[in-house]
Amino acid sequence: MVITHHGGQCFKITFGDLTIVFDPIAKGATLPSVRFGADIALVSRNHPDMNGISEVSSNGKKPFIINGPGEYERSGVSVQGFLTNSQYQLGAGQTNILNTMYLVELEGMTIMHLGAMSDTMLPPKAREAIENIDILFIPVGGDGVLNASEAKKLSTVLEPHIIIPMHWSGMGEPKALDSFLQESGDTYEKVDKLTIKKKDMAEKEGAIIVVTE
Repeated sequence: MVITHHGGQCFKITFGDLTIVFDPIAKGATLPSVRFGADIALVSRNHPDMNGISEVSSNGKKPFIINGPGEYERSGVSVQGFLTNSQYQLGAGQTNILNTMYLVELEGMTIMHLGAMSDTMLPPKAREAIENIDILFIPVGGDGVLNASEAKKLSTVLEPHIIIPMHWSGMGEPKALDSFLQESGDTYEKVDKLTIKKKDMAEKEGAIIVVTE
């Protein structure tokens, strides 16, 4: 499995010929849009920073779209979506907007992507579904999503093998990533892409890996 970061909350995961994307960035978003083909696209919020389906419909691929709660299965990948709240870029009069966090099973690994979540605890149904988290994608940027301190506390509760911070590149509060790393003890690894297998998880307990763009 190879994980690459495309800014904000957008991560591409490839294994074999299959490509999954979380929160693809659309044209007209806060960040530059992405442009690659995906087989499965997961969208946490209906916002240009996270809903660029057209941008990942290329290179002969038309993605299977998952954009809300429920249970899904495609190409050997199992997905569960759970409703949470977000306060990111609210409209006039809004105090919260719905966000979907995803629990994904693939290649024997469990991946959790929290999207633009502002809740400091997971919903009960999500907690019941979790047995072990191999990789946790967690927002750390504040400004409508979890801030550095909240992200640190939640990641400690969830006890994943690997923590990948997001919502710090091109969005979020200034130096949000630095704040999260300081909260976490400044022990981390920085890579331009993460290549990982299930057997590697046994060596990692709460390891923070910053995947740069």
